[in-house]
Amino acid sequence: MERPEWAPADVDLSRPSVARAYDYWLGGSHNFEVDREFARQAMAAVPDLRLVARANREFLHRAVRFMLDQGVRQFLDIGSGIPTVGNVHEIAQQVDPDARVVYVDIDPVAVTHSTHILAGQPNAVALLEDLRHPEAILEHPETRRLLDLDRPVGLLLVSVVHAVPDHDDPYGLIKRLWTALAPGSCVAISHVTTDSRPDEMGEGTRLSGRTNTPVTARTRAQVEDLFAGLDLVEPGVVWSPLWRPESPAEVGDHPERMSFYVGVGRRR
Repeated sequence: MERPEWAPADVDLSRPSVARAYDYWLGGSHNFEVDREFARQAMAAVPDLRLVARANREFLHRAVRFMLDQGVRQFLDIGSGIPTVGNVHEIAQQVDPDARVVYVDIDPVAVTHSTHILAGQPNAVALLEDLRHPEAILEHPETRRLLDLDRPVGLLLVSVVHAVPDHDDPYGLIKRLWTALAPGSCVAISHVTTDSRPDEMGEGTRLSGRTNTPVTARTRAQVEDLFAGLDLVEPGVVWSPLWRPESPAEVGDHPERMSFYVGVGRRR
């Protein structure tokens, strides 16, 4: 397979990436044939997967706007993926041009493309790091340069926690992150589940085992536990279209088919 000019030299072109498949589902172009083949197989199991991805992205946008309304002006977006329309810094800087964003992803393509997009943008940066290494993220020189952890931060964990298996203790990882943040900080989480579509989403989850970030689907109760110690913002943990929709069209007839539980918690 010919390596595109934008692809980092150390990227394995033989193994699919969930971040790059997600880029494909959202209509992006920073993916390889191995990613597209995986994405098509997943869509064969879950035909409306593009809609699921878009609903998840729309939750991210609403969560960021909610945090901005709460006075948050700095964001830590872990599992940020490959940039597409409506990135966090674009939304935040429409409200406050001085808003700051640190993007973090495990995929080198996502970070390389993000770095290219952010060239000349002094208030946003992309880091190659892993959610399973919270101290490395929090202590990174670029995180320390851009974010003041003594002031509220918007911690965004959108479509990433399900990439952390139980033996890596996602509950403890999330707590280590938000306890490092100031009171008034907010935490947004979206997480895939098989609760509403066990056969379709179960097959999609199984296929993710081919990637470098296999998915662990969790129940609503397990997702609620990820917010332990935080004050859950109304309406709590719900299907992605049901979290503070801005129009009836965002909800649709069957919000449960979007197969993501989402929520926002606030640190006291």
